[in-house]
Amino acid sequence: MTLLYDLLFICLGLALAGVSWRSLRDPGSHGFYRLFVFEAALLLLWRALPVWFAARFAWYQLISWGLLFVALYLLLHSLYLLRSRGGQGAARPGQEANFAFENTASLVESGLYRWVRHPMYSALLLFAWGLFWKRPDLLGGIAAGVATLAMLATARVEERENLATFGEAYRDYMKRTWRFIPLVF
Repeated sequence: MTLLYDLLFICLGLALAGVSWRSLRDPGSHGFYRLFVFEAALLLLWRALPVWFAARFAWYQLISWGLLFVALYLLLHSLYLLRSRGGQGAARPGQEANFAFENTASLVESGLYRWVRHPMYSALLLFAWGLFWKRPDLLGGIAAGVATLAMLATARVEERENLATFGEAYRDYMKRTWRFIPLVF
């Protein structure tokens, strides 16, 4: 069973790279860095699943569950806002069609987006750290740290892309909002 489990995660990692092949050829795109976030999160998930329900009420499991539920809420609400208020924008050069939903025709500044520029990225960060707390150790901390640094790079590149798309309106929006988590960063 362990070999099958390991092979499944290797295949998933390769599939993520396959879906992001265009981004891999363009280190200037936000998708390039986002792939490292996805791969680090996949490693954290691979490590967390065997202990998912172990010590259910331990303090670190409670932190994990809290982060995972907040991440799920942020993801779902962000997707809803992008669909309902952003409209469908044109795909950016080199972007995979799988992620074209994030290109909106108009700048979304309501709901979660009133306070945070990247709530879906916040969700990915919380997801990675929630997985870390399922099995908190040095390797998990390194993987979650890589996910955090890669997410920061992803957001910075995407902000440049958004400045090119929305201009001064986005620059003003950047001044009024936090990147990931209000009052933190």
